[in-house]
This record gives sequence, structure tokens and C-alpha cells, in this order.
Amino acid sequence: MPRKLAPDFWLFGVAVVLLSIGVVMVYSASAIVAADRFHDPYFFLKKQVFWALLGGAGLWLMLRVDYRRLEGLVLPLLIVSAGLLVLVLIPPVGQAINGTRRWIRLGAVSFQPAELAKLTLVLYLAAFIAEKRDALGDFRQGLLPPLAVAGMLAALVLAQPDLGNCLTLIALTFALLFLAGGRLAHLGLILAPAVTLSAIAVWAAPYRLRRVTAFLDPWSDPRGSGFQIIQSWLAFGNGGVLGQGVGASKQKLFYLPESHTDFIFAIIGEELGFVGAAAVVALFAVLVWRGLRIGLRAPEPFGAYLALGITLLIATQTLVNLGVVLGLLPTKGLPLPFISFGGSALLVTMLSTGVLLNISQQANV
Repeated sequence: MPRKLAPDFWLFGVAVVLLSIGVVMVYSASAIVAADRFHDPYFFLKKQVFWALLGGAGLWLMLRVDYRRLEGLVLPLLIVSAGLLVLVLIPPVGQAINGTRRWIRLGAVSFQPAELAKLTLVLYLAAFIAEKRDALGDFRQGLLPPLAVAGMLAALVLAQPDLGNCLTLIALTFALLFLAGGRLAHLGLILAPAVTLSAIAVWAAPYRLRRVTAFLDPWSDPRGSGFQIIQSWLAFGNGGVLGQGVGASKQKLFYLPESHTDFIFAIIGEELGFVGAAAVVALFAVLVWRGLRIGLRAPEPFGAYLALGITLLIATQTLVNLGVVLGLLPTKGLPLPFISFGGSALLVTMLSTGVLLNISQQANV
């Protein structure tokens, strides 16, 4: 199919708007904290703008390079991603923060290998399914290889420890294999022990267990494990219908932890109100709609499954983040795509969006 002159306008527009909202809200949510900790209210804003510009350059690059070339890079990317996930566990390469090793510091820049691993897994699954889609009904040849690769990456991420991204990798794999035609009975054979192992991982770590109990009844420990979700609810309640206005949040004044990262949507609800929060959700809905449309109309299987995988990845992270902030899911450290502060996540999201836009140039959308 001949290449179109322009990518999907709706998808590009939504990505730009979400990115712009993110930059504004990161500054609004972090200025007071940054001034107190670093004596510079623009500390987090400058970092977010840097990563936004770098991500924009990455999006442009992915838009210019034919996405089919990525299929030949799957194996090298898998090796690099797995290698980085191992290196991050080794001091002093891996940067220890709050008892976890999730970041590799390169000078003034920190990078989270788990973010690269998620995009790499999508590329691998798309390439594997495109080549072996007729064999997906066979457990050994069609399902075992991708499940083994996903399990290896998930195990390395869990070792950091990072249960949120670990579960994201697993959910993404099962969803894409199911959509590609994998038999539900075969997937269930792996899903049952995976759920059991996840439950054991929660039970074995006291801080994870406290998150679950706080999810079930945050008021049982309002100043401890339930504090964050209660403060998030107060932010939404204070926002009302139209919000307090940009910059007028009270919960960001050292009440709501992680107000500029994982819980930034609560600040959006407080400052922009129900109307603003609903508009952000609507923008994500449009992005998912266009992504699925691109995947279903891609010119060949690799592009189709790659587009569907990227869309599922963004949708999964969005739903989990919103569920956590609204108290519908136990607390997990997953950022809101395009919006939360965080360089690695933003860069990979922009690269993924660039790949999606590249596919749209050759899809009948």
C-alpha cells in the first residue's frame, strides 16, 4: 500500500494536547515541593520540558523511519533490555531509591530499564505473532516461546522489585496473544499459576500487603497506609465540577504524596474539576480509539499487532493509574502516560506514539 503524506491527525493532536497538559500540571503540582527541596520552583518543570523535547525528537524519528525496520531489531533490543534489567540490580550501577533498584543513573539523567522492556516486549510479540499466528493454537510452538520471554522480563522487573510493571508485562502478553487467536484454555494454564505467584508476591512483602488492606479499608489506617488514597479523594472532592483553577490546589501543599508523578490526576481533578478530569479521560479514549483503528487497518500483520500492542500498553497503564488514583485498585507505582512526571516513561511513550503514527501513514484510516 502506498505511503500517505500525513499521519493520523487525531492521534497526533491528542498526543500533543496530553503532553501539553502534562507539562502544565507537572509544574503546577511540583512547584511548591521543588522550591522546598531544591530551592528552585522550576526544578521538575525543566526536567519535564527536557524529556518532552527529547520525546518529541524521538517521535519525529520514529515517524520518519519505516516501522518495518524495527522487526529486524527485535533480538538486539531483547538482549539490551534484558541486560539493562540485570545491570540495574547490580550496585553501584543500579540506583537504590526507597529500597528498590529501578533506575540507572547516567550523569544527571536517570533511566528506568523497565520502560524500555515494555516497548521491546510489544515489538517481540508483534514480530512473533506475525510469523507464527497459524501456530498459536499449539501450546508448545505458538504460546510457550512468547510466554517464556515475557516471563523472563517480568521476573527481572519483579526482582527490582516492581510489581506494577511486572503485572503490566504479563497482562500485555496475555491480552495480545488472546487477541491474536491464542486458545483461552491454554492461556488459562499459565494464568492460574501467574495469579497465584502474584498473590504470593503480595503476601510475602508487608508493604504490598498494607497497600491491599488500605485499598479495602483506607480509613482503618488514615495516617498510614490509607493516607495517600484519602488525600486523593479529598483532592477530587475539593475540585467539584469546575475545579479550583490551575495552581490553586491545596492537596499539593505537602498533603498528597507523589502529587506530580503517580497521583497527578488527583491534582487535575482538584484544579480542573470533574469537567477537566473527564476531558483528560476523553482524550485518552480518543487515543485508544485511533490506535485500535490503526491496528485493525494496518497493511500487514506485523504492523497490525504492533499497533494493537502499543495501544494496549498505553490503555493498560492509563486504566491502572486512574484506578489507583480513584481508589478502585490497590496502589501501584505506574505513571499516567504523557502527563506524569518521569523521563523514562515519557520518552518511551513518545517513541511508541511515533511508531503508531508511522503505521497510520500506511494504514487505511
